[in-house]
Amino acid sequence: MAIARVEPLTTARALRGPFDYLLPERLGDVGVGSVLLVPFGPRRLLGVVVDVTETSELAPERLAEPVRAIAAGVSPELVNLGLWVARAYCSTPARGLELVLAPGTVSRGRAPGPRIEVRAEITPAGGAALDGAVRLGPRQSAVLSQLDRAGEELALAELEVDRAGLRRLEARGFVSAREVEVRRRPELPAVGAPGREVDLNPAQREAVRAIVEALDGTRRELLLHGVTGSGKTEVYLAAAQAALERGRGVIALVPEIALTPQTLGRFRQRLGERVALLHSRLGAGERQDEWRRLRSGEARVAVGPRSAVFAPIDHLGLIIVDEEHESSYKQEGDPRYDARDVARRRAAQAGAVLVAGTATPRPESWVALDRLELRERADGRPLPPVEVLDMRERPGSAGPIHPRTREELAAVAEAGGKAIVLLNRRGLSPFLDCRSCGRAFGCPHCDISLVVHSGGLRCHHCGHHEEIPGACPGCGSASLARHGAGTERAQELIEGIVAPLPVFRLDSDTAAGPGAHAEILSHFDRAEAGVLLGTQMVAKGHDFPAVTLGVVLDADATLRFPDFRAEERTFALVAQLAGRSGRGEGGGRVLVQTLAPAADAIRHAARHDSEGFLRGELERRRALAYPPFAHLIRVELAAVEPAEVQAGADRVRALLEPRLAADSHLLGPAPRFRLRGRNRRQLLVKTPGRGQAVEAVRGAVEEAAKELRSRGVSISVDPDPG
Repeated sequence: MAIARVEPLTTARALRGPFDYLLPERLGDVGVGSVLLVPFGPRRLLGVVVDVTETSELAPERLAEPVRAIAAGVSPELVNLGLWVARAYCSTPARGLELVLAPGTVSRGRAPGPRIEVRAEITPAGGAALDGAVRLGPRQSAVLSQLDRAGEELALAELEVDRAGLRRLEARGFVSAREVEVRRRPELPAVGAPGREVDLNPAQREAVRAIVEALDGTRRELLLHGVTGSGKTEVYLAAAQAALERGRGVIALVPEIALTPQTLGRFRQRLGERVALLHSRLGAGERQDEWRRLRSGEARVAVGPRSAVFAPIDHLGLIIVDEEHESSYKQEGDPRYDARDVARRRAAQAGAVLVAGTATPRPESWVALDRLELRERADGRPLPPVEVLDMRERPGSAGPIHPRTREELAAVAEAGGKAIVLLNRRGLSPFLDCRSCGRAFGCPHCDISLVVHSGGLRCHHCGHHEEIPGACPGCGSASLARHGAGTERAQELIEGIVAPLPVFRLDSDTAAGPGAHAEILSHFDRAEAGVLLGTQMVAKGHDFPAVTLGVVLDADATLRFPDFRAEERTFALVAQLAGRSGRGEGGGRVLVQTLAPAADAIRHAARHDSEGFLRGELERRRALAYPPFAHLIRVELAAVEPAEVQAGADRVRALLEPRLAADSHLLGPAPRFRLRGRNRRQLLVKTPGRGQAVEAVRGAVEEAAKELRSRGVSISVDPDPG
């Protein structure tokens, strides 16, 4: 009898699977990727079959049998990918496998079933009954009349009868009824320029030629480096068409759910119903139906944010990673995978082509991938000129908007045009303090300032909320001062400049509900004139040809972050926002307000100079041994009591240090700011050998896990923190 090796879907980090189970014939065809309900000690757990064999270290009489098989298993390829994610990101097999299973499998114990609709049509006997051949009740007569008028099948929901009444009509032979599976189709508002097919320019044709050549087996990983507006999406579509013609499937990743409507619309328009959408904000039924369409092969193209990299597509030929520079491709929860690296792994595993596209490449991609260049905009228009405005020349009381910015916004309003304004900070003001005693209003649960919103003071990390006080609780002074400006305050100021033009604000406060991102972008797209104001969401890949002005307020804000990627992120944010302007016949211009006009990131972004920025950034990274010239692994511990978290961090360091290779460096433990009432410490490994270091960290963490848990200390591991 066959034996299944099963990884139980449990969060216990110290659990060492897989475990052997005897496979009885009653379970039918069970293979790698099947999901089983298995006895596990006193409990029953879901588990994934990772191997099927005929031998076990245990005698057959000691092996338990699974309770039953659960529908909607996955391919062996996806099982291997899930296990690789668990190893590469220092997580558990269960966490890795959960990523590849059908939506709802883990939370519900089985995936949601299909939506079934009952449809009915009148029979000849029913028509005769209407003509008086038999006696009918008023309700039966009304239903038969409705079906007769329709002349076709109608859904039960459209009929003036319930299921029991329809069965009675069916029993008398007056109607025929059947159950039909109905697809729950995600419908998203259209956003951005239409996806009409265009003639490719020579650079685009050369890029497509290179990708098709790779599809046929000569190269596998490509970086499509194209300036904003260079027509990268047209290259993606042509490459996807070529893959489909070769019988291969396609995954197209976008960095944010907010970008899926525009990308999905273009792919659907070109490739039809072969395109499916996968993301976490779809309804459970919609997600399940789209997943099943991909699993069955009815759909061959998956579009979505990072989790779509696990789409159940067989014979995969092409993976597209659009806007590959975006940090949102990094998962925040365990396992903290990077979808870009998972895409590389999956492409290699499937023999597929990886195409990563962006105007502002990451240093890692610039070094690792073969490059295809699109150096000009697809329509031949020049990139918009960028004017850097030095905010050091402004007095502190002058407000966050430079006179030149006011002038240009007013010009847009007068012309009835469109503008996009980026301010990467929410709320009215970043913080509030007392001018008399200097008290700063901070979160009681986190070591950060509370942000001033129109509805009160709010913590952007834990959600704590309190009223804006009328006086300082420390000294009683009414002299409270707000400092700086966020998107709420900027909206008030811009509305005063561009009235009566509408100002559409896009940040996580206004776009909190399902589909809200897309609705706001769609409203801006359809408006004849207006201003789109928001955080970094407004800089990400949107294509609005009518936009003639782009503005970045406080462009150097991200430079102040204590992060080795601060320069890279600042450059990308400014350059990407600049690229939203000037895509239509009206041309465009860009204003960048900054306190650091001489910063390399600002200077190169103003010149649309990715290559110049990357040369300097790579020199700096090489000198400091940062990625791509080394790997980082962050181990974070958290506990309510400072002494417990410090002791836990010291314990992990003591276990980890002897496990690391001689060329690795271990830093810390160092304190991090308190978050949600828990004190934190972190250790950082800097190493040239990622695989060995991950295994060393895994060993240390697993050895310490039980002791730490008993002391109330949680631990997380983040390889290659983004």
